[in-house]
Amino acid sequence: MGKLSDISWPQPVGRAVVDAYCRAYNVELDECLKRDGFSSFDEFFTRELQSGARPLPSDGGVVASPADGRIESQGPVDGRRFWVKGRPYSVAELVGDEREAARYEGGAGCVVYLSPRDYHRVHAPVGGVIRSVRSMPGDYYPVNDIGVRHVPNLFARNRRVAIALDAPEASGFGRVMVVMVAAMVVGRITVSCIASRDVPFGYHEMSPPRPVEQGEEIGIFRLGSTAVIFFEPGAVNRWEALEGPIRMGQPLARRTHKRGTDEGEG
Repeated sequence: MGKLSDISWPQPVGRAVVDAYCRAYNVELDECLKRDGFSSFDEFFTRELQSGARPLPSDGGVVASPADGRIESQGPVDGRRFWVKGRPYSVAELVGDEREAARYEGGAGCVVYLSPRDYHRVHAPVGGVIRSVRSMPGDYYPVNDIGVRHVPNLFARNRRVAIALDAPEASGFGRVMVVMVAAMVVGRITVSCIASRDVPFGYHEMSPPRPVEQGEEIGIFRLGSTAVIFFEPGAVNRWEALEGPIRMGQPLARRTHKRGTDEGEG
């Protein structure tokens, strides 16, 4: 399917496929940089938005949603586990490293599910530098509600890429981890700081670290997707958005005090 999605198609065929897809999934193209003339299904699925289509928070104490989608779960990391739809997930399995997982013990996590209708590019929730990228092999189970409820340890079993983003010390956000989880049919994930359409498996340390602004593109899903975000203890202490629809750039969480001056992420 990955190779099929890359195949260039005659424009009449492409137009018919895109029109049918948009009708089936209620896709809106008004905000897209390109509305027709897509050369392949991949170009359509990874379509870009017009500049300014997703305003960013003006408050430096706010974490922005990294993607369009639906918040499926949010809450504390306890015992190095994060609960999604009543199921516990090992943070170490999700991020691919025990020492890295220890950073988020006592912190918080959030799951944003990207449906077939959504914009499938992922952006930096905070400004800072990309310190590392870890690319992990896995399965390609569907990550929709049925998959989450019926496939044990789903997110940790699927192909995934963990992007470690270090915010400036003065911001108080510390390290923010964005885990891009692939889904059914195609599991290719592109990361902006690695020159490959699909991130090679393994640990990739950025030397020097790659600077990014809040809202800057950091990755692309090439079909099917979920983003899991982890925060260190005290980095955020209030959710700005609850379970439900959210767009990239909208406020996701807030830091209302300096880390270490209070406890909780409530």
